[in-house]
Amino acid sequence: MRQTIVEKILSNHAHRELRAGEIAICDVDFCFGQDGTSSLIIESFEKLGKDRVFDNSRFCMFIDHGAPSPNLGTATVHKSMREFAKKHSLKTFDIGSGICHQLMAESGFITCGDLILGADSHTCTYGALNIFSTGVGSTDLAIALASGKNWFKVPETIKITVKGKAPLGVYSKDIILHIIKAMGSDGANYKALEFSGETIKSLSVSARFTMANMSVEMGAKCGIFEADKKVLSWIKARSKRKPHTVSADNDARYGDMKEYDIGSLTPQIAKPHQVDNVFSVEEVMGTPISSAFIGTCTNGRLEDLEIAAKLLKNKKVHPDVKLVIGPASREIFLEAAKKGYITTLAEAGSVVVAPGCGPCVGTHNGVPADGENVISTANRNFKGRMGNPNANIFLASPATVAASAICGKIADPREFSRRLKS
Repeated sequence: MRQTIVEKILSNHAHRELRAGEIAICDVDFCFGQDGTSSLIIESFEKLGKDRVFDNSRFCMFIDHGAPSPNLGTATVHKSMREFAKKHSLKTFDIGSGICHQLMAESGFITCGDLILGADSHTCTYGALNIFSTGVGSTDLAIALASGKNWFKVPETIKITVKGKAPLGVYSKDIILHIIKAMGSDGANYKALEFSGETIKSLSVSARFTMANMSVEMGAKCGIFEADKKVLSWIKARSKRKPHTVSADNDARYGDMKEYDIGSLTPQIAKPHQVDNVFSVEEVMGTPISSAFIGTCTNGRLEDLEIAAKLLKNKKVHPDVKLVIGPASREIFLEAAKKGYITTLAEAGSVVVAPGCGPCVGTHNGVPADGENVISTANRNFKGRMGNPNANIFLASPATVAASAICGKIADPREFSRRLKS
């Protein structure tokens, strides 16, 4: 067959064999909207004149971007979402539930081999679970909501092999920033990224989410991984649906093949105002910061909070720094509380906010002032991303952000290596 993972998944959903470049109508397993996109989804759906959604068990809405509501306009959007959900008996994850991408993974809605559409660009996150998931516009999502189908142009696949043992202080965030620097912000436009190699196999599922999440920062339609024992264990613990694992053929045809050895990689920093503007931490160390943020759909998971808590234990956030912690979901928040991470982070002087997207997208919960430098675990550092185009956003791993929050300036997390290793 000589097919890649993405070609196989789309073929399964089109009920015919597909190759890169072909266009097909495919069945969609699940789709969703969030409060930044659902107003247009609802409006577009109603314009279609449909009385019902294609399957109310295969669509849901998330209130996460402005949650709790920071203003009247957002509150109005939330009200319309709740009313639409009630009318069509749809599942809605309301304020405090968490970020759509973490909740989709936790929910049990999705499983290996699925085709998922979301009205959010970081829908590619679920590629970590051997799923073809991609973001679409609200009007395209409305079509899927009405019909259970959508059209797809099969993307060409770039195979990315990562080898080498990650050095101390280097995490999946550093690995993906390194790859983004090498490939560029448009290096994978309308491509699929297929991650493989010994390093990938060593990563936790949470770490793979980080890499899949940021695939879109290279222009990719998705970043996808094979399903190994770690993935199947994750799925089994959360979903009653049977996984349909998909692997590439040994002789699959790729548009390109790239290899990265991270054995000597150092912690990486993306400087303002582009995600591919990446440097080693040594080149940026000493840059003063006013704010730090650990959270988002990229790095707000339990292991991220654990890293930050270990590093901050018996330490204090620098008096000139505001450190905001945003767990990616209520489940993560509760588990972090049980394990004592929340207490440790609060005692260090951080502010823990409700699970959601607020600080990342700049709706509320920590909008920076003019000229302030922010170091963040988020996925984007464009002008205005955190609510102020006159602020500067640096992207880094949770370890680097935590170290910087302690020092009041961008710092090397390897200085705290004993604590991170324990």
